[in-house]
Amino acid sequence: MKKILLLVVLMAVLVKASGQEINRFNPDTIKTIQLDSTVTVTAQKFGIETFINAIITDDTFYQAFRNMKKYSFIAENRVYSYNKSNKVDGRIYRKIKHDNDGPYKMVILAKQDTGKLYKRNGKYQLYTMEMFDYIFMNPQNSDLLKEGPMTTGAKGQGANEGYKDKLKTLIFSPGKPIKGLPFIGNKTSIFTANMRQYYDYSYDSGIYLDSIPVYRFKVAVKKDLRSGTKDDLMIKNLVTIFDKRNFAILGRYVDMKYSNMVFDFDVQMNIEMSYFGEEKLPTKITYQGNWDYPFKNEERASFLIVHKDYQLGKGK
Repeated sequence: MKKILLLVVLMAVLVKASGQEINRFNPDTIKTIQLDSTVTVTAQKFGIETFINAIITDDTFYQAFRNMKKYSFIAENRVYSYNKSNKVDGRIYRKIKHDNDGPYKMVILAKQDTGKLYKRNGKYQLYTMEMFDYIFMNPQNSDLLKEGPMTTGAKGQGANEGYKDKLKTLIFSPGKPIKGLPFIGNKTSIFTANMRQYYDYSYDSGIYLDSIPVYRFKVAVKKDLRSGTKDDLMIKNLVTIFDKRNFAILGRYVDMKYSNMVFDFDVQMNIEMSYFGEEKLPTKITYQGNWDYPFKNEERASFLIVHKDYQLGKGK
């Protein structure tokens, strides 16, 4: 049971473009993409399969996070927790200098906490915040993601390490099946022949960050499905932003919602990147999520993470 609960935590940490979005305060007010038209495809070699294959085979989105350790940068992190009425009852703000100009060091430039955020032992009240802190606020070291291939959990790993690998797969390779994830492992595999019948595919043309020409490829649950079938589909929307010039993935939005006897979650997550020189690096991560499981209070939280002022450092 303990393993299952931890997996639920990881799911909550994962996950704007969707009608499923939770209706409450949203710290992210920056619109980074403007659509101009729906794409009309005339070339037979360009179409839905082009986008799907690019999503399945891409590893640059994952690599962009690992490349952060080569740079010094400023991170501004805002975390909010909510009560049952979706009113903010806790806030965390951090402005952090990640300094890689020599031996790595992390400098807290600003810090503010309000509300009941911590237990008596100093740990977070919410597991969601604990996982956010571990993954994105990087309290332990400068390597947000360690080197090496991404896996879904290797033999010989401790339980926690295996779960973290599953979490990385959910974030960086959506659409792939995840072994060892109770009740929902196969539900992430939305590009199989069997699962495609439940989704619509569309793509549009647009401008990203006022200057970059992009495609927006959207996978969405079909509107005319029976309610029971819709409820059984975990991934409701998957939106991917492609740079038209080189087909690099610059953004990813995931909307996931699922409920059974063991847990209940409703989460949306958006990750955006930009170029610094020739390097693609993360610039914004947003999250809205509710999750619940037996014998625990429902957790409601949102994050806004902004990375800026990247400068190539000397490294460790």
